Amino acid sequence: MRVVAWLKRHDPDFAALRRAGRAAIVMPLLFAFGGLVIGSSDVATFAAFGSFAMLLLVDFSGPLLDRVQAQLGLAVAGAVLVCVGTLLSRPVWLSAVAMAVVAFVVLFAGSVSSVMASASTSLLLAFILPVTLPGTVASLGPRLLGWGIASVVAVVAIVVLWPAPTREPLRGPAVDACRALAARLRAEAAAMLRAGNPELAAQRDSATGEADAAVAALHRSFLDTPYRPTGLSTSARTIVRLVDELTWLNAVIEQFEHVRIPAAAPGGAVHVAAFEVKSAAAAVLDRGAELLGRHGGDPAELEAALDLLGEARGAVEAATMALPVTGATEEGGRVADRVLASLDPGFRAQELAQATTAVAVNIALTARAERRSWWQRVMGRQPGGLAGPVAVAAERASGFVGWNSVWLRNSIRGAVALGLAVLLANLTGVQHSFWVVLGTLSVLRSNALSTGQTVLRGVIGTAVGVLLGAAAMLAIGDNRVVIWVLLPIAILVAGIAPAAISFAAGQAAFTILLVLLFNLIAPSGWTVGLIRIEDIALGCAVSLLVGALFWPRGAAAALRQALAQAYTASLDYLAASVAFGLGRCDAAAHDGPEPRVQSLRAAAAARRLDDAFRTYLGERGSKRRPLAEVSASVNGVAGVRSAGDAILDLWRGQEAVDADRAAAHRALDASLARLDDWYARLAAGLVERRTPPPPEPADASARSRLADAVERDLGDEHGTVTATAVRIVWTGDYLDVVRRLEAVIVGPVDALGADLPAPIET
Repeated sequence: MRVVAWLKRHDPDFAALRRAGRAAIVMPLLFAFGGLVIGSSDVATFAAFGSFAMLLLVDFSGPLLDRVQAQLGLAVAGAVLVCVGTLLSRPVWLSAVAMAVVAFVVLFAGSVSSVMASASTSLLLAFILPVTLPGTVASLGPRLLGWGIASVVAVVAIVVLWPAPTREPLRGPAVDACRALAARLRAEAAAMLRAGNPELAAQRDSATGEADAAVAALHRSFLDTPYRPTGLSTSARTIVRLVDELTWLNAVIEQFEHVRIPAAAPGGAVHVAAFEVKSAAAAVLDRGAELLGRHGGDPAELEAALDLLGEARGAVEAATMALPVTGATEEGGRVADRVLASLDPGFRAQELAQATTAVAVNIALTARAERRSWWQRVMGRQPGGLAGPVAVAAERASGFVGWNSVWLRNSIRGAVALGLAVLLANLTGVQHSFWVVLGTLSVLRSNALSTGQTVLRGVIGTAVGVLLGAAAMLAIGDNRVVIWVLLPIAILVAGIAPAAISFAAGQAAFTILLVLLFNLIAPSGWTVGLIRIEDIALGCAVSLLVGALFWPRGAAAALRQALAQAYTASLDYLAASVAFGLGRCDAAAHDGPEPRVQSLRAAAAARRLDDAFRTYLGERGSKRRPLAEVSASVNGVAGVRSAGDAILDLWRGQEAVDADRAAAHRALDASLARLDDWYARLAAGLVERRTPPPPEPADASARSRLADAVERDLGDEHGTVTATAVRIVWTGDYLDVVRRLEAVIVGPVDALGADLPAPIET
């Protein structure tokens, strides 16, 4: 019971124990089958290490069918690498160059999908083993046979031997967030309709706290994985979008909470209609949570709730368009000022409806993707006009092609280190040269300090493993039966130790495993452990050298650069969205297509930022400021992009109008110019480590300029406000939302600077 309790604390879902248990059963059996039954050392070696790679070094998530497909893909890709590695294992220079090229391709391919990223170590092992064990064309048959046996057994093992439950890191938290946000909307609506009721106010406060906690838990789940948890499948792509969308929705609800219902005041009908949107949005989120909670559900109920939300949104717009624009205010002020004041609840309602719709559409796309038939999946049929996997892969990979991309840097660093390790291992003539390459791979981290710390742990762990292995071999002697008995135990411990204890413990257990394994292949006693120390030390030295030479400061500096680029690209997208909207209603502006190029650039910059942030989080060492503050500055990028998406959605329903909107142009351009100036100064400050600019105060004249711009266009022939005027005003409101983000961003960005010892080199 104590062992089980200890495992639950260190391996909560028993993932490491599951992987290690499977490998402990399969690996010895395949090793014995290849060596004792088939009588081929090549078959035995590749079957054993193939099962090690496919059962212990990778653990795919998702439904069982997806895991089996990923496992089959890994088997096929590994077989190709076994062939290439064998054919390029000689001469020495060719093997080193091939190792570097293959390492770069495998590591960089992880930028496309978290599935590929999680399999990178297994794929590299499939190449490292044959390229460091010289072979010929005649060797291909036994090696492929061993790898093939391991592949078949590995697929059977993940299905039969303690099948893992469906693990989707985002799905469950997203369901919880949807339900909590629905409850928050209902509680806020009830408390506001019966203001002064202490019981309803307490329920509202409780629901608000639960919603904030649920959204925060979703974001933590998103960041807890070393890679962005998204694949090339449609459902994986749509679910990952929910993280930013639900975070944005929670912020929108927070703003809506402050809107009251003066039903007797001008625009009271708009207020009442706006609160109908709250109830409809809550129903949509509840239906969305139910649909997301099961695979392949029917989205009909969610789409019906979306239709009702659309009707409520239309009612708000109708009430808004019914606002009179004739007469004077009681205070004698301008009608335009009165109308603009009455548009605020309508803006909050359509903002809420737009954010909720974005969440629901992605949930519906997820369900439709999961309901596709096998043939539709094979043919690449995508629901909702989404791009196919190949197009998405190309788009994602192109977004990481840039000298400031952390993923590209890490791929280059890993490729150089592994290529150099193969070269040195062959030139020095060490025994078991693949240990040198594995040692290099295991300790290489994102900066010199982290690599140095891991080198020390690796050497210490290996030394401890040698001592324990030597003691075991001295006690065992030539008794191969005892070695066979100890082998699965060693595999089990080697699989659990890195996750449940430490990296050093894992190295020690792996060394003991190798001592036992190689004494079965070619009995040499405990001295094989000394060879491992020599090889691992050489591999660690290579990693330390490459880590010191290639971007030794790690991800902290790159994170600032990525933040600057992400904010710049997001502001470009925001400006392009405003230009698209004005182009729909201004004869002087060009009515062009939606700004897809700017949207893709902003998305690519956001992915590079996500990569830099994850690397920053994964680096060892304490951070000088709370990570929550740094995370807030990263989240601000999603807020700017969401505002751009909302403006696009606002203007898509506008038919092109041939009119003069020069005044509206000037008013919105003035607001955009303030935003562009502030975010440009922010980006420059990030790059040059200057103090970030203080947030801009609200522009008291902006509202007046906007009123001037739309005053002559407020009314139609019936004396009510026009749709074009409303959209112009609401566009200005979205720009003000982005301005308010500045106060959230400045403190966290300033905190990030404390982690950096020197300016960024550009």
